[in-house]
Amino acid sequence: MTPLIEAAAVGEDAYSHAEATVAGEPASLVLIRVEGQVRAWHNVCPHAGRRLDWAPGRFLVDKAGHLVCAAHGASFRRADGLCVAGPCKGQSLVAVAVEERDGQVWLAD
Repeated sequence: MTPLIEAAAVGEDAYSHAEATVAGEPASLVLIRVEGQVRAWHNVCPHAGRRLDWAPGRFLVDKAGHLVCAAHGASFRRADGLCVAGPCKGQSLVAVAVEERDGQVWLAD
């Protein structure tokens, strides 16, 4: 198995991006560290199924630290991926289980 990203590249202050194969399908992932733990979601807005980033691996963040969908402005909490504002309020990003070991972030088994 191949690591997704170096653990040091996933910070508390900025979203990171990785490409992976999840359930046999290619996937774009968005990652952030929250209280020391790496969280990951599919890089897909539940509103319209579009990528969240405005350019590959480039994410918009509001003053509260919410991830903002570049297409329609939906805002997602960093702790759990819940949409707190915008057209898909109350829906969540699809989480991807990851683990940190040997200085890398990996898809969890």
